Amino acid sequence: MSGHNKWSTIKQKKGKNDAARAKIFTKIGRELAVAVRDGGSADPSVNSKLRDCIAKAKANNVPNDNIERIIKKAAGDGDSTNYEAVTYEGYGPCGIAVIVEALTDNRNRTAGDVRHYFDKFGGNMGTPGCVSFMFEQKGVLVIEREDLDADEDKVMEDALEAGASDFEADSDIFTIYTEPADMGGVRDDMQAKGYVLSSAEVEMVPSTYTAIDDEEARVKMQKLLDMLDDNDDVQNVWHNWEMPDEE
Repeated sequence: MSGHNKWSTIKQKKGKNDAARAKIFTKIGRELAVAVRDGGSADPSVNSKLRDCIAKAKANNVPNDNIERIIKKAAGDGDSTNYEAVTYEGYGPCGIAVIVEALTDNRNRTAGDVRHYFDKFGGNMGTPGCVSFMFEQKGVLVIEREDLDADEDKVMEDALEAGASDFEADSDIFTIYTEPADMGGVRDDMQAKGYVLSSAEVEMVPSTYTAIDDEEARVKMQKLLDMLDDNDDVQNVWHNWEMPDEE
């Protein structure tokens, strides 16, 4: 998600309580374990997926000891859990497009949970491909204006020089877009130049956003997102809801 939607998501994450942060740590822990397994190495210098996951973990304030422990466990015989990546697509209230990415050790349980959430809050789970054509996979890096002294032109120049494909400036943030494969390199380059990144991930960015005018439908949509986010199996939720301004 980009623009105000993306900024809202970051602010929500920063304000989460201890219980919510523990869930975030659990989700990122799964990502780290899968990155070690799929990348075939516990060395981030040769496993780019693991390097990206470590950067995400640090951005979410996961302690270094936790990161190292998860990686060692995944690289050895201490973790026999076999997580499988699955993606679900569907519609929320008012036809909002929703993509749910999960890592699960039980497909039936996760599919049942996700379907239940859609049904409970006025949506429906669809078939693969029913909404993903409305999204494009992009690297998305976010810099808060308050975190730096450089002006907009300088940030844009540095981002394009680092390999960015697009750049947006809003009142609170700068958003840098990259090709998915270039995200890690652009992140490393910008950090080497001294920029503090609030977020740097490969995301599913919608081509258009849809507003919800009905208050009851807005409440249901938010509850759907909250329930999905609260599920340990769910890693990411992408949608094209033009969320109302929080200010």
